[in-house]
Amino acid sequence: MDANVKKILTDLKAGKYAPVYFLQGEETFYIDLIADYVEAHALTDAEKGFNQVIVYGKDVAMATVLTHARRFPMMAQRQVVIVKEAQDIQDLNKEAGAKLLLDYITKAVPSTVLVFCHKHKSLDKRRELGKKIEQYTVTLNTKRLYDNQLPEFVAEYVKDKKISMEDRAIATLCEYVGNDLHRLANEIDKLSLGLSGGAAITPEQVMNQVGVSKEYNIFELQKAILQRDTLLANRIVNFFESNTKKNPMIPVVAYLFSFFSKLLAATQAPDKSDKGLVSALKISPYSAKDYSLALRQYPLDKIIENISSLKEADLKLKGVNSGSDTEGQIFRELVYRIMH
Repeated sequence: MDANVKKILTDLKAGKYAPVYFLQGEETFYIDLIADYVEAHALTDAEKGFNQVIVYGKDVAMATVLTHARRFPMMAQRQVVIVKEAQDIQDLNKEAGAKLLLDYITKAVPSTVLVFCHKHKSLDKRRELGKKIEQYTVTLNTKRLYDNQLPEFVAEYVKDKKISMEDRAIATLCEYVGNDLHRLANEIDKLSLGLSGGAAITPEQVMNQVGVSKEYNIFELQKAILQRDTLLANRIVNFFESNTKKNPMIPVVAYLFSFFSKLLAATQAPDKSDKGLVSALKISPYSAKDYSLALRQYPLDKIIENISSLKEADLKLKGVNSGSDTEGQIFRELVYRIMH
């Protein structure tokens, strides 16, 4: 977890509330985590009726938000104002709205906890508000996690829930879900419901939860391609082809394209050890073994050829120059070309 997130949550759990929080950036999970904590714990249930206001940015102008913020609490130590989707506040990016907010944060009402959830982007630091927001508020700047940071996020989330999860299960969940932290957390929450007796979450449970066949899935196909196991690859292709609705080809091609694109980058890495590849490609340590194997199996010219084949297949699957070929036929030809 980001050190700034930890500090903010530690202070909140100790009852230390600041007058203004400005939570911004690409990664919305931590923005929601902090805002949800304030919403749940800053006031008692009895106090919330008169002292908690939640608005959405698209519905308000800055003056309205600050009118709420300047009220005083009624029979409570503090009042709470939370602005969700604050990036949509009608005049936030206009001079008038920005000036109103800047004037407020320089002399914020100490009995108000004002929380802005500014998602997907940050304030422009070339403008005065962007420059001064960190000076006068508790500010969180979030960024999307790299693929190699996801296992650590999952492991920490699992630890906080006081459950355990096998390393391969963590890798499988991260590979399938990707860097959507909300979904990763949600899948872990659902998986934890079926645990008993201190058992650890297994790869098989992850696959069942996220709807992946244990034997015939993109991970096993990639493994077959890396090991040049034609028989296994053909069995998986047959399985995919038998039900393209449950196994759409375009995401599979995109996954393989991402792999071979990173593999191309790996050929230029000065340090091709597992540790070196983790650093160069921003991948998980578990995935590094796959790239090391692939570097031994596929020379540079074949990697480039495979990337070209994947681009061509992607266009065909989207209806460009596909002729009368079905999705299954296009995919079968692609896997053959990759492996031969």
